[in-house]
Amino acid sequence: QVQLVESGGDLVRPGGSLRLSCKASGFTLMYYAFGWFRQAPGKEREGVGCFGNWDAATYYADSVKGRFTISRDNDKNEIYLQMNNLNPEDTAVYYCAADPGLKATAAQAYCERGTFGNWGRGTQVTVSS
Repeated sequence: QVQLVESGGDLVRPGGSLRLSCKASGFTLMYYAFGWFRQAPGKEREGVGCFGNWDAATYYADSVKGRFTISRDNDKNEIYLQMNNLNPEDTAVYYCAADPGLKATAAQAYCERGTFGNWGRGTQVTVSS
């Protein structure tokens, strides 16, 4: 059974840091494109960082560039979202996603279109003083 489970969401103060994890089961992440998305109340879903296995590139949304970093641990079959210098506008439910990348999709396109085949259920991140 293909499954993605996020963890690490929390309440954090402005300027703080947080690392989200996403554990994959039922498939091997090493061969997949992956990404992190977020959705705040009343807003559209936003792709914050994506890796495309076709172009081997990493894309970040302008809103998080320089503050967020996505990574993968092949041994643990997990992906991560390191978030630094958080601000209240980063408050959202964060989702991880993965896709076998059979359609030669670039990292930026993955983030802009959200065309991942597998999604986690999300973890809440709240940035507040």
